Amino acid sequence: MRAVTVRPNHPDSLEVGDVPEPDPGDDELLVDGLAVGVCGTDKEIVAGDYGWAPDGHDRLVIGHESLGRVRRAPRGSGFSAGDLVVGVVRRPDPEPCPACAHGEFDMCRNGDYTERGIKERDGYASQVWTVERDYAVKLDPGLDRVGVLMEPTTVVAKAWEQVERVGARAWFDPRRVLVTGAGPIGLLAALLGVERGLDVHVLDQVDSGPKPALVGDLGAKYHSDGIERAVEAVRPDVIIEATGASHIVFEAIAGTAAFGVVCLTGVSPKGRRITVDAGALNRELVLENDAVVGSVNANLRHYRQAADALARADRGWLERMITRRVPLDRAAEAFTAQDDDIKVVIALDTLDENA
Repeated sequence: MRAVTVRPNHPDSLEVGDVPEPDPGDDELLVDGLAVGVCGTDKEIVAGDYGWAPDGHDRLVIGHESLGRVRRAPRGSGFSAGDLVVGVVRRPDPEPCPACAHGEFDMCRNGDYTERGIKERDGYASQVWTVERDYAVKLDPGLDRVGVLMEPTTVVAKAWEQVERVGARAWFDPRRVLVTGAGPIGLLAALLGVERGLDVHVLDQVDSGPKPALVGDLGAKYHSDGIERAVEAVRPDVIIEATGASHIVFEAIAGTAAFGVVCLTGVSPKGRRITVDAGALNRELVLENDAVVGSVNANLRHYRQAADALARADRGWLERMITRRVPLDRAAEAFTAQDDDIKVVIALDTLDENA
């Protein structure tokens, strides 16, 4: 079978080549891959900046945003041939920390977790893959074109859960949310905000292309005139930060209404320095009872929340988020940005040019 592999920490090592088809264990599903999404983490791995191969191997099968169809499932597993599934990314460490031991492996405290397609476990960018039944999640069968959005949806499902848990430290009745960034994470965060009945605003730097229409068709309002004007106009109770841009992060932290919650989901690059009035920022956080929380990855609870959210969403809107489908044998093209890209996916079941 064919798979997309790299040599971690070696730039320009991406290959689409033949690898052995996996042999499922007694507790594993055998899955025909349909698609994998490409995100910033994948691009860092391909650039040689990140990633670890499995023990005893020098190459890593990439891909953590999975979608597949079950070919064979263990008896009594709750799965059947033909089911649409995704595979969970993270696995708890073998000698679990307290968080991992309680199923909160997204909050691992010792860093000894592994991750499919990222850290010491092959990923899902192959024509066939296996997954333990306890780390497979079934999707609504109508999501066969858009279910590859599941993993980024888990990230924002967790972010919203974190916001609501932090807010619940006292009376909490948010009305207005500002999402900074209209990439996949930002758009999906906006979707989940709309599903919660909130007044949703989305900020991005472009004023053309597909993003403004996608936001508008959610019933949300699109802003492109900068973070300062956006927070002044909205005075949000909640900000979901999805850019990782340093100046936007700090403006967001200072930009909520009193008793606001900011959830940071974007990862900022190192080495970029800005000047911040730390005293004023601290004063505002303290005197307004504001809270800032970082959020990354997801556990099984968030996967189930995400599956429900996607099942409720408009399928046509979700499909418009996927702006390019690249066939497997041209997978390298997925890692070169094009104008108006939002979510780019690799079609694992397509080997010709008709993705």
